[in-house]
Amino acid sequence: MAGTWVFDFETGDPGDKAALGGKGAALSSMTQANLPVPPGFTITTDACRSYQDESVFPDLMWGEVEEAIKRLEASTGKEFGSATNPLLVSVRSGAAVSMPGMMDTVLNLGINESARVGLAKVTGDEQFAWDSYRRFITMFGEIVLGVAPERFEGAVNATLQNNDCDAPGNLPAEALAGLVERLKAIVYGQSRHEVPDDPYEQLRLTVGAVFDSWSNKRAQDYRNLNGIPHNMGTAVNVQSMVFGNSGENSGTGVAFTRNPTTGEAALFGEFLPDAQGEDVVAGMRTPLPIAHMAERFPDAYKQLVEIANRLETHYGDMQDLEFTVENGKLWMLQTRSGKRTGRAAVKIAVDMAASGLINEQEAVLRVSADQLEQLLHPLIDPSVEVEVIGTGLPASPGAVSGQIVLTADAAVDLAEAGTPVILVRHETNPDDFHGMVASRATLTARGGVTSHAAVVARGMGKSCVVGCTSMRVDFEKRLVRFDHVVLSEGDWITVDGNTGRVLAGQVATIEPETDADFDLLMGWADSHRTLGVRANADTPEDAAEARRLGAQGIGLCRTEHMFFGDERIAAMREMIMASNEVSRREALGKLEPYQTADFEGIFTAMDGFPVTIRLLDPPLHEFLPNESELARELTDLKLRLRRVNGLDKIDRLLEEIHEREVVIAQVQRLAEENPMLGHRGCRLALTYPEVTEMQARALFTAAVRCVDRGISVLPEVMVPLVGFEPELRNQADLIRSIAEEVFVYHGLRVDYMVGTMVELPRACLMADELATVAEFFSFGTNDLTQMTLGMSRDDSSRFLPGYVQRGVIPADPFQTLDVSGVGQLIRLGVERGRASRPGMKIGVCGEHGGDAASIAFCHEVGLDYVSCSTYRVPVARLAAAHAALA
Repeated sequence: MAGTWVFDFETGDPGDKAALGGKGAALSSMTQANLPVPPGFTITTDACRSYQDESVFPDLMWGEVEEAIKRLEASTGKEFGSATNPLLVSVRSGAAVSMPGMMDTVLNLGINESARVGLAKVTGDEQFAWDSYRRFITMFGEIVLGVAPERFEGAVNATLQNNDCDAPGNLPAEALAGLVERLKAIVYGQSRHEVPDDPYEQLRLTVGAVFDSWSNKRAQDYRNLNGIPHNMGTAVNVQSMVFGNSGENSGTGVAFTRNPTTGEAALFGEFLPDAQGEDVVAGMRTPLPIAHMAERFPDAYKQLVEIANRLETHYGDMQDLEFTVENGKLWMLQTRSGKRTGRAAVKIAVDMAASGLINEQEAVLRVSADQLEQLLHPLIDPSVEVEVIGTGLPASPGAVSGQIVLTADAAVDLAEAGTPVILVRHETNPDDFHGMVASRATLTARGGVTSHAAVVARGMGKSCVVGCTSMRVDFEKRLVRFDHVVLSEGDWITVDGNTGRVLAGQVATIEPETDADFDLLMGWADSHRTLGVRANADTPEDAAEARRLGAQGIGLCRTEHMFFGDERIAAMREMIMASNEVSRREALGKLEPYQTADFEGIFTAMDGFPVTIRLLDPPLHEFLPNESELARELTDLKLRLRRVNGLDKIDRLLEEIHEREVVIAQVQRLAEENPMLGHRGCRLALTYPEVTEMQARALFTAAVRCVDRGISVLPEVMVPLVGFEPELRNQADLIRSIAEEVFVYHGLRVDYMVGTMVELPRACLMADELATVAEFFSFGTNDLTQMTLGMSRDDSSRFLPGYVQRGVIPADPFQTLDVSGVGQLIRLGVERGRASRPGMKIGVCGEHGGDAASIAFCHEVGLDYVSCSTYRVPVARLAAAHAALA
């Protein structure tokens, strides 16, 4: 039956994930397809949202829950709280978007002393009944009454030691009986509440706790990280218990229809005999590979394979399955689209398209930008010698180095201070999520490839190794012990999530190579996207790598980056220190050959593709030494002067002192209160036109030389920080006059364009005027965001994460474009620019050019291209295809 708030699995709409959540919709789908699913019902996300708003269950909801329990009793032949044939249920969360491990679950609900007696009679297993009671007390105490799980550990460990036992589920009935009483006492001592005997009261409190878990910190952190709205709420699924811990003929497991790490088309997963599902997911015991289930329960395994194939075909995607075998009978508890690595996502998408299960457009959409980026994670350099100190299971790819931290909070603190860290734990739990986010990798001593640590790390694309059984963590002494090595918190290690190895110290890595599946998928993506993708590159080497990764040109070549290096920076500083134009031109003459050679190298690497070259943008003081460092040097020289003897030495020191004083005076003269809004970009070029002359001459000389060698050159000269049309006209006229001089001198002409970087709000507003001069626009969204929001990109990092966490803004605007604010200026600039110059080429060259959500906006407003950092080029290509297909 169906009500307003509650739907039985038999009647729920499998297509309504928004109301039933992903888990509830899947359970309804499997039930209605006559798969072996324990009966149950779903309380909708609407009820959760109402509860979140009002802090009480909505009217009629509880009455519908009670009616649903009655129907569950009728369908199972069991009775809630019965002393003869008790009905026990699981209570699980289930949002519309999968959030594995982020919200709460309580198992074995409905048990009390009389139900325990009844369960023992029905099963003939006193030990199993006590173990079920023990499990319920600990989960209810932790999830519903807020008792810290560590409070239970002392009692559990003492009982295990007294009985020479390795796991709570293996304790004899008498020991479990005593343990249950101690656990009840701990619950009351910590919460001042008894665990209720009334099963309906247990259920009422647990449903409220699961609703509350939607707003817990780890769930909020997960939604922030994955861009999931905070107003969706979670459904609650109440389901008749089946018991994988009811003896040697039972067990539980998690399986994927394909390997979630490699994408191989074979059933992959783990199985744990005589256990409940939480034992696998929580990593409390190290499970067996799924193949062991085929040996132990061949009929159930055969049925599982058949169901797995059927579900994958039905959903058209790799499935993540949870199941239980109770006394030899298979029960399906969940199916959902499985989390996977980037490598697996590409292979699965390509293989499914090849088999006809999906088409190539669906294959492109199946791989997210974040997953594709994982393919660019580094690998251990095979040419270096490494010291392997431990080996576990490779749970999520990538090789990274970091300093050991033993707590999630320590990981966050050190990461915020700029220290690369690796979180090392016995096993992780959902409360460690924020530490996993902050860490470069996670390493655990226990757990398998479907444990909490593995699933969460894979979802974030971070390296992870689990089940490193030779590792022991001593939290009291802050030590990590391996078989032959003892390390302290703060020591460096390297985690290789590709192989499962743990290596001593910092180890060199190399970038991975892509394969044929990657190339095929990217070919499909390119055939569907309309946005061009360029790279931000400042050297010939960067340009060549960008082209290899599929860049269709250079969207931003920052010429100031070419001035660094001993000889170059010396000439640049000589130019800045020059007292007149003649001296400045002399110094610029030393820089020009370097610029010419760099431009020639970039044009050669980009043969046939456009190259957008931004003229000098930063203020001049950035090329001078730091004033405080100069002051220290000056003080040292003066102190040395007091101790030195000999006129020659004194004269040399006096000369050095004078040189430092001249530089300090120039640094002070050039200093600005707010240099980002000061004398830089085209403003500097109007003051010192000889700088523009030198750069233009170098650029066009390089272009002519390349054309003479048969290289196709498409230069685009970009004037930065323009706010007024006369500024741009001044620079454009100068650039064109220099171009003409070069062309006449060499007897060779090159087609080129002159445009501007639109990075000021005024430039967006006056885009129609600027377009009378500019032949192209490129939005510099880094500065445009700073100027529009009045936020320094560097300083705002102190408070922006808090803004995101509290919902003030949906995302960091320096990572994902502020569409409602900055985006409106871009939209206005595009419209006005093209109104003045129809068909005008317009792109984006800020870091937003590599962000998937920002790329979708660029596609929407009709930009011609995006430009991003070199290693995000494949990500931008895929995101552009997603935008076009959407």
